[in-house]
Parts: sequence; C-alpha cells; structure tokens
Amino acid sequence: MQNVIVDILLGIAVAAELVAVVGVTFMPTFYDRLHFVAAGTTIGAFAILAAVLVREGLSTQGFEAIAAVAILFLVNPMSTHALARAARRVDFGQVEARPEERAQ
Repeated sequence: MQNVIVDILLGIAVAAELVAVVGVTFMPTFYDRLHFVAAGTTIGAFAILAAVLVREGLSTQGFEAIAAVAILFLVNPMSTHALARAARRVDFGQVEARPEERAQ
C-alpha cells in the first residue's frame, strides 16, 4: 500500500511539472511564463516531499527533503519577484507603473 501512495504522489508531481513546462512553452509573454515557472517549484515539490516522507519517514533523508523543499518555497517568491522587476526594467526602463497602468 505504501508503494501505491508513493507512486500516486510522484504521478501528481510529474503531472504538475508537465503542466508547468507546457505553460512555459506556450504562454506568449515572459510575465505569463513566470507564473508557470513559480508554480513548478511548489505543487510538484510538495508532492515529492510527501512521497519521500511516506517512503522514508522522519529519517535523515526525510529531513533533507524537508529542508530542500523549504528552501525552494522560501526562495521562489524572491527570485520570481526579482526576475519580474529585472524584466520590467529591461522592457520599460523603469520598475514603477506607467501612467496608463495606474488605476483611475
């Protein structure tokens, strides 16, 4: 039964990563692609973490997996934000909203 649960969790992780890859491949703009890049480090990573914890428990491998996913989960928003700011600076020469983008 344990192997079935691990297989299901890994299947969910692979499916989540495939959705992220398809999104990155087919989205028209960098900013749209950035959403799928960010999603690729959340759902799949947590499913893999769950599979490792089901298989290994709270052993050394389990704690290493927890640490790896925690680092991904904490660094992902910062790196996504930094990439978006850098792209906006390249595209528009500034990070601040342009007049036509401001709410009326």
